[in-house]
Amino acid sequence: MTKFGITVTAFFLLLGVLSLASAQRASTKNTVLTNRIGPSSGELFIANGDGSGERKLNSGGNMDYDAMFSGEGKWIVFTSERNGAANIYRIHPDGSGIERLTDDDGFDDQASLSPDDNQLAFVSTRGSGTDNIWILDIKTRKARNLTGVPALQAPAGKMDGFFRPSWSPDGKWIAFSSDRGTEFKRHKFPEPGFEHVQAASVYVIQPDGTGLRKLTPEGEMAGSPKWSADGKQLVFYDMDAEYTFAARLFGQPTSQIVSVDLATGGRTERTSGPGLKVSPQFLSADRIGYLIKGPGQKGELAFTGGEHGADAPAPGPPPGPAPGVIRNPAWSPDGKQLVYEKFAYDSKQNQPLSAKDQTFDLHFSGEFPVVSSTGKLALSPFGDVGALRIIPFDKIAVYVSDLDGTNRKLLFRQDGGGAFSPSWSPDGQWIVFGYGAVFNARESKPSQLIMIRSDGSEKRQLTNGPLNSGFPSWSPDGKRIVYRVWAKEERSLQILNLNDGKSTQLTSGNDNFPSWSPQGDRIAFTRETGGANSYDIFTVRPDGTDLKQLTHAPGNDAHSAWSPDGKYIVFSSARLGFRDEAPLYDGSPQPYAELFVMNADGSNQRPVTSDKWEEGTPAWVPAMTTHQSKK
Repeated sequence: MTKFGITVTAFFLLLGVLSLASAQRASTKNTVLTNRIGPSSGELFIANGDGSGERKLNSGGNMDYDAMFSGEGKWIVFTSERNGAANIYRIHPDGSGIERLTDDDGFDDQASLSPDDNQLAFVSTRGSGTDNIWILDIKTRKARNLTGVPALQAPAGKMDGFFRPSWSPDGKWIAFSSDRGTEFKRHKFPEPGFEHVQAASVYVIQPDGTGLRKLTPEGEMAGSPKWSADGKQLVFYDMDAEYTFAARLFGQPTSQIVSVDLATGGRTERTSGPGLKVSPQFLSADRIGYLIKGPGQKGELAFTGGEHGADAPAPGPPPGPAPGVIRNPAWSPDGKQLVYEKFAYDSKQNQPLSAKDQTFDLHFSGEFPVVSSTGKLALSPFGDVGALRIIPFDKIAVYVSDLDGTNRKLLFRQDGGGAFSPSWSPDGQWIVFGYGAVFNARESKPSQLIMIRSDGSEKRQLTNGPLNSGFPSWSPDGKRIVYRVWAKEERSLQILNLNDGKSTQLTSGNDNFPSWSPQGDRIAFTRETGGANSYDIFTVRPDGTDLKQLTHAPGNDAHSAWSPDGKYIVFSSARLGFRDEAPLYDGSPQPYAELFVMNADGSNQRPVTSDKWEEGTPAWVPAMTTHQSKK
């Protein structure tokens, strides 16, 4: 009995220790707020081939997209985030027999079943973190990386994504688009900016990885290839790569539907006239269906009238009867059925988000969130939270709320300029922010630092003059504020001494987004470094000494935020490239942006997220604040 009693006691003591350890691990989870630009939900719909007779495909998920019919139309494969990470499922067109095909904590998307339904080609970030095309054996569930072999991978510092695979009717070839080997180039249209454009070509490859062949020239954006029924032609959309930023709903670009003869390489333009035309598919030998996307929220089905593309007069073919804004339409092989998605954009403040790194607890936020020592949230959202509706920059306001977004109150809005990027004083009693011209007019119009109590009283203007001052960060001792200065002839970070009101220059580069470390010994910021790297993250001591460059990756690294203990920095990075073809995105300036984390000295850089959507302006929530918010 004694032995039994000791054993039972030890067992329950062990349970107690394990429970305590589990609670400690849970309490030390990293809570980060981030602005994710992407849909809050997605639903799949089935319709007749002309878009009539729409009905919901009851797949059981609330975030489903990128559906495609199988070769004989018996299955529909699609992407779902119902369990967090994006994975591939299949379902019969009548809504029966749903089955999960992949199970990975990264990103699986853009699936295509082989004609015999035995193999699945899909896009995945597993392994390298960049998009590759993988092939899954449906029966054994073994997956292999088709495009990940060294011979197909781009040199370091180049884009290296593979997208939208499509099986040939005989199962001997896979067509896809890829931006492999292209540069991280900035966009020029509708006006120059730092966001990246995407150039991609159409390729074919055999399922064993041999026979790679490039079918379209460089400098174009050629995407979403689909085969003709006889396997002799491919159809795709084609546009100038310089307009792929504008295609994400920031302009009015034009693309055309093009087919190529596999034997001769001859190209035929199937459409003409204005309009962003994407997602084409052969419905017969001389008829192609596609989507007219944008400008704005438009999503109209359209069809070519013949082999030479006899379109209706400008502005293009009349809309199909499918109601609402549809995306990524795909027809059954006989052209009699159509599947597509509709997205909603209504994410809520503090809504949970999926993270690849399970030590992070991610939550959605409006832009530029910052959390006070007393557990209050301040932010300056660029529109309705989670929506694609962007308010004018001169209407941006600062709001204060509880951490979960409740009890939200307007703190500051004033005609004549926008209020943006707030920062709390260490005691949680004051907020400082920039007010005036934001972004587009920053070289020609001023912006000043405004300090105000968290209840909206005692407004004070801290700077004056012609300079554009903004993006402030309070020092931990509450005595100084670091901020960005931007003018046509001057770029720098400045430090304002609150005791005497004087500012001193900290840096002399094109620097932005300064953030004071919790210990007060360093300031992190983003600097324009030019070339393929574009922007990188640096730290410097408050006296201007010991400047260190922490990131050296291609693309944009920006929006850094310190962990509460000052040991880590979370930031947004473009280094892994696009997750999909750029023109297929809606309202996303940088859809390639993933959250990364690194040690404070720049070592051990690793991804926090792996998804299809843009993450930026993160804020690390102090552990005590997270605890308080749950009371």
